[in-house]
Amino acid sequence: MQISNARAVITGGVSGLGFAVAQRIVREGGRVALFDVNEEKGQAAVAELGADKAKFFRTDVTDEAGVVANVAAANEFLGGLNVAVNCAGILGSGRVLGKDGPMPLSQFQTTVMVNLVGSFNVAKACAQVMQANEAGTDGERAVIINTASVAAYEGQIGQAAYSASKGGVVGMTLPMARELARFGIRVLTIAPGVFWTPMVDGMPESVQQSLAASIPFPSRLGKPEEFADLAAYILGNTYLNGETIRLDGATRLAPK
Repeated sequence: MQISNARAVITGGVSGLGFAVAQRIVREGGRVALFDVNEEKGQAAVAELGADKAKFFRTDVTDEAGVVANVAAANEFLGGLNVAVNCAGILGSGRVLGKDGPMPLSQFQTTVMVNLVGSFNVAKACAQVMQANEAGTDGERAVIINTASVAAYEGQIGQAAYSASKGGVVGMTLPMARELARFGIRVLTIAPGVFWTPMVDGMPESVQQSLAASIPFPSRLGKPEEFADLAAYILGNTYLNGETIRLDGATRLAPK
């Protein structure tokens, strides 16, 4: 797929990794629908990208009916829908047995609902629309890119909920790609390491430096633009499908 032809729904699209993808698509001539819950950042993102190229849709990714309605509205604004990029997510950090007792079940449920169920919810709503697209090269109709994490493989202490949610994203990638293959819809997942995002910005500088030093090469945190570069490559390489790609500078998370 030519990125200039991308008509994309991007969750978590007003900041961090999602906004970097939106910037890249718009810069290359595509159009984006930004799904997020932060209206202030949403309007700022649209102002930067251009109202003719981007539109903000306040979206709770766990709301099935709301997502279906917003995907339909996004399809109309974009003039078609052939890309979905799921970047919405929360950390949901906490120990199974913390100082104040066991983790509340609601905390685990919320993390899985946003990160895993939300990704599935948006992907299936978009696929419902995408299946009707005109087929392009190799019969391709659309691409879905989900976001996991290296924590899906080496979850640290305090990441039981987060790792479970991201492990689920990895686990659904291949079966979803196999199922949607008959419609010409590719499905891939990116598993980033430690990146400069609003989540990391809130950490103490000493923690940020420690994280950077733990990465073999290059010994720094990932840049959102590098995530966007990989997403753009995925869009352009039709033979990539059903895979989770680590983007992490060869890091492997320590237990804590």
